[in-house]
Amino acid sequence: MSAHVRSLQAGHLLDVPSSNPHTVKLWFTGKLDFAPDVTPPAGFELVGGRLDYLDGRGVAALIYHYRQHTINLFTWPTGEADEAPAPETMQGFHILHWVRGGMNWWAVSDLAGEELKRMAG
Repeated sequence: MSAHVRSLQAGHLLDVPSSNPHTVKLWFTGKLDFAPDVTPPAGFELVGGRLDYLDGRGVAALIYHYRQHTINLFTWPTGEADEAPAPETMQGFHILHWVRGGMNWWAVSDLAGEELKRMAG
């Protein structure tokens, strides 16, 4: 959640501003040891991405808009088994975590929890 809040400060949201998934995915090449899936979920608009660090490792932060809301979607590889989306709320932000296909996914936004669940498909 702290990375989401920090990103909302002026100049911290995007390293690569683009609505083109191919452009954003290519930007991460060589910066991470994995290639993130940047395909926007239905109804969400890709705004771009940035490199972030969580728990001492580089992660992809993908930024989407839904209506007037900004969503930070953090992703990185994991050895964990698939997990269904698990919502929580912290300091007024909605957080959604799930594991799919060997990847951790964390979505953070002020978007209502039920709408945020659509990020997980």
